[in-house]
Amino acid sequence: MAQLQSGPVSRYFRENIAAMEGYLPGEQSRDEGTIKLNTNENPYAPSPRVFSALRKAANRSLRLYPEPLSDSLRSIAATTYGVRSMNVLVGNGSDELLSILVRCFVGQGNRVVYPVPTYTLYDTLIAIQGGDKVALDYLPDFALPEALYSQKAALTFLCNPNSPSGTLVSLQEIERLARSVSGILVVDEAYIDFAEAEGVSSISLLQSFSNLVVLRSFSKSFSLAGMRIGLAFAAEEIIAGMIKVKDSYNLNCLSLAAATAALQDLPWMLRNVRRIQRSRKKLTRGLKKMGFQVYPSQANFVMGRKKGQNLRGLYEELKRRKILVRYFDHPGLEDSLRITVGTPQEVKMLLQEMEAIHTNHT
Repeated sequence: MAQLQSGPVSRYFRENIAAMEGYLPGEQSRDEGTIKLNTNENPYAPSPRVFSALRKAANRSLRLYPEPLSDSLRSIAATTYGVRSMNVLVGNGSDELLSILVRCFVGQGNRVVYPVPTYTLYDTLIAIQGGDKVALDYLPDFALPEALYSQKAALTFLCNPNSPSGTLVSLQEIERLARSVSGILVVDEAYIDFAEAEGVSSISLLQSFSNLVVLRSFSKSFSLAGMRIGLAFAAEEIIAGMIKVKDSYNLNCLSLAAATAALQDLPWMLRNVRRIQRSRKKLTRGLKKMGFQVYPSQANFVMGRKKGQNLRGLYEELKRRKILVRYFDHPGLEDSLRITVGTPQEVKMLLQEMEAIHTNHT
């Protein structure tokens, strides 16, 4: 086999692409014995209807292109969430929808604002477009910084519940933010189904704000991370503009079938959510007993912090014991771990191993 010639090819890239750092996903272990609590996957299987739909869809029709706009899924999503089909866009995961939004509204030097720490893919997408990132620090309790309301930005991001903190901003604050921003407000609700209170989704504000976009994911509460499905909800004019930018056939036939079936079995998803909420409480109590500060999470993970202590060593020791959690090597987060809520047995094992590590180091 001929060897490809290597050399300094960075000069061929756009300057901002050559200079930027790419997004770093959480580690994906293929070791069957590893307890994986680092990427916020659901520990429970998707609805049996999903498997039935996948078996039915895996036929000769795979030779054909899928629906360009995933209209069958748009229709059931509209009914499920109380909007019209033209207010829904389906994406290859909510990550693709984020990419579409940045490509739609951000050009060279356009300002994008969001509170940090948060989902770091926002950084990457802005850098690709050459946008001007304005990252404003959350308050110590993860309340929104007051400066967020007065920024003149093309795009404002709010991850709600936030990652990595799991904290939730109230609907009243989001309404105030939507009134204040000069451009598009994107509320990323990947984890909203895990919130204990009802009526916290920003979808209810869409009728009042034409500049609001709400994103949802099937990766978390619906247990379909491997299928890559997301939904965007917005005014018809925004959806129509996003359609111009999306790939022609961005959702494959199997993902379309899986998502449609998942929405047709909401009780299954809600049952799994309740199981995760119960385990979240146990995980939170266990971490607090070990001296961690734990933020009030409304997601399927918690953030444990020991102020001033670098927790890389704890992360690495857990990894040696075949338990993966998320350590962020970013300024201000070195003293924190984000831990996905697993099954009751996984949570028990994690807490036992953390207690053992603590005992061995004292």
